[in-house]
Amino acid sequence: MQNMTDNETQNGPSGDQPQEKTAKQLEKEAKKAAKLDKLKAKLDKKSTAPAVQKDKPEKKVKETKESAIYTAQTAPGEKKDLTGQMPDAYSPKYVEAAWYEWWEKEGFFKPEYGRKSILDPNPKGQFVMVIPPPNVTGTLHLGHALTNAVEDAITRWHRMNGRTTLWNPGCDHAGIATQVVVEKKLWREEKKTRHDLGRGEFIKRVWKWKEEKGGRIYEQLRSLGSSLDWSRERFTMDPVMCKAVNEAFIRLHDADDIYRANRLVNWSCTLKSAISDIEVDKVELTGRTMLSIPGYDNKVEFGVLVHFAYKAEDSDSEVVVATTRVETMLGDVAVAVHPDDERYKHLIGKNLVHPIVDRKLPVIADEYVDMNFGTAHDQNDYDLGKRHNLPCITVFDAEGRMLDNWYETF
Repeated sequence: MQNMTDNETQNGPSGDQPQEKTAKQLEKEAKKAAKLDKLKAKLDKKSTAPAVQKDKPEKKVKETKESAIYTAQTAPGEKKDLTGQMPDAYSPKYVEAAWYEWWEKEGFFKPEYGRKSILDPNPKGQFVMVIPPPNVTGTLHLGHALTNAVEDAITRWHRMNGRTTLWNPGCDHAGIATQVVVEKKLWREEKKTRHDLGRGEFIKRVWKWKEEKGGRIYEQLRSLGSSLDWSRERFTMDPVMCKAVNEAFIRLHDADDIYRANRLVNWSCTLKSAISDIEVDKVELTGRTMLSIPGYDNKVEFGVLVHFAYKAEDSDSEVVVATTRVETMLGDVAVAVHPDDERYKHLIGKNLVHPIVDRKLPVIADEYVDMNFGTAHDQNDYDLGKRHNLPCITVFDAEGRMLDNWYETF
């Protein structure tokens, strides 16, 4: 089967003769061969021809027209001279120049404008608004521009309706925030801390910062065209403002509307100062996490629950508690349980023994307690302690370190 005759090799198996091609098939093959020859000739020519580099057309550089600048010699505070050449297109610099100084000089933004006395009753009413004072921690940003545009539109609308109108400008000292930025600047430029300078010199630096940033903020507000009465400008640390704040607190105290009491606060061990809730970065942790803390060179571990047991005073019973800040247990004065928790009902009213300090911890019942998970050292826990008249024990100093005599503080 493997050997074939010459006839079989040429013509296929015996009895299977080759078919002749039709004229149409021959014409089609001829056209295909011609195309292949043409393509081959083209490729050969391209491979032998020298490379010719076409010159690319030069890109046209788009001309930028400079904004027209107002050059008329209008004296500061005088009405703008518009007799000169006008710009071909809208130019903010040209349009805004010279107007604001004239508005200020004419007193258009004062509530006294257009009337003999501000004390005279205005049948159309009054409108007074204090600007939300920008912090002197830096300069204004786009958000300030947006809100000031809205406030300015409202103020101008009331003024155009004939009301006695005042939009009062000012800026805020921003206490802790400003202290932090000045400290950072001091360290960046001089490698010094506020303690190296001393209190007096550091306060001078803060005031210098305020003058620089506060002045720049007012320049920005003017450039925005804000219709503020600058004769009434205020800074939150001005003597008259401090006096007003003191007077307000005295009156509120005399009216029994405020009182002095101990409360939980956010404490910065680096700044050694209380800080507001808005200045605290809150992070929800699901487990062990290393976090960077201001004032610490190395990261600090958070989010690890430590379990330990408080033994009952007169039995073998115990209460297992858990905390992420085990060092705070030195200040524990009681253990709270839910009144319906069957595990600890028999211990309510009895005492537990502190394992380190010679202190008895009463077991108290409170519905605030979550039977599955409880918290401590938060506002709710503090309120619970007040409800049950529990003492407050301090075991940390202002820097967050354990007091040397912590065992004597109870």
